[in-house]
Amino acid sequence: MLVSLIAKDKDGALDVRKANRDAHLAYIKSTGVVQQAGPILSDTGEMIGSVVILDVQSMADAKDWAASDPYALAGLFESVELLHWNRVIGG
Repeated sequence: MLVSLIAKDKDGALDVRKANRDAHLAYIKSTGVVQQAGPILSDTGEMIGSVVILDVQSMADAKDWAASDPYALAGLFESVELLHWNRVIGG
């Protein structure tokens, strides 16, 4: 099952994002369930959130993945939304 994770950072949390970025990227690589991922950008190009497409067995697995993300553990996010996602285009 594909799940989209859409997370928005707390205002002024860019330093938290930068400080935890390496751990976040290592987590993505180590879990093996991320199909696509990248930051959400402001109009000025500043990172202000994340979009991650997970390939997991259940929504519970997606919730567990999201809760264990180093960004979440560092308190980066203002909000996190997990939604079933249906790939129509791409690979």
